[in-house]
Amino acid sequence: MAIPVRRPRTDRPARRAGFSLRETTLGFGLVAIFLCGTGVMARAAVGDSADVPAAALAVAGTLTVALALVRAARRRRATAAPLAEPAVYVDYAAMDADAFEQAVADLCVRDGCLDVEVVGGAGDLGADVLATAPDGRRVVVQCKAYGPDNKVGSQDVQRFGGTCFAVHEAHVAVVVTTSEFTEPAARYAAQCGIHCVDRQGLEAWTDGTGPAPWLQAGTSAE
Repeated sequence: MAIPVRRPRTDRPARRAGFSLRETTLGFGLVAIFLCGTGVMARAAVGDSADVPAAALAVAGTLTVALALVRAARRRRATAAPLAEPAVYVDYAAMDADAFEQAVADLCVRDGCLDVEVVGGAGDLGADVLATAPDGRRVVVQCKAYGPDNKVGSQDVQRFGGTCFAVHEAHVAVVVTTSEFTEPAARYAAQCGIHCVDRQGLEAWTDGTGPAPWLQAGTSAE
């Protein structure tokens, strides 16, 4: 199952500007000022011609301020942050082992890895996904598509630990699961420099609220 790449959509029509009560009010205000100013100038012209320049200056000043307010409001709307698109939900629990391995590989590709390869199967020696991180480090991933009641145990992580560095020459060794890790498994992984990504960590990685495994501290065997 392919993980969607988060990029701006170019096929949707331009979003129409919404109704602005402030701009509408200012617009009516400008019309009112213009009408009032015209009346004031007309009365000044009829009464005393010396009052016409002063009235004209007053009206012009008021119009200038009002126009400045309208422009400022439009600039604020133009620079407002666009609405964030909803995060994509991926049902990893519904995937079989092969689909889950491919989904993890797609995540690696999405986040900038090169040479991403799904190698899981008989004789994989513990590696399901191989990749090169954006910074050049070799990433070796084991995928565990387990149910919620089946946690990844210490023996699972130990078997991976026996090959991820010595055989696959990992700089970043990762175990990803749709379930959770037992405490002994988590302790062993921490001692050996293996990064554990449980269900919550996987969801965060998927929707972008959490970092990719190779960006986390303590994942390198160096």
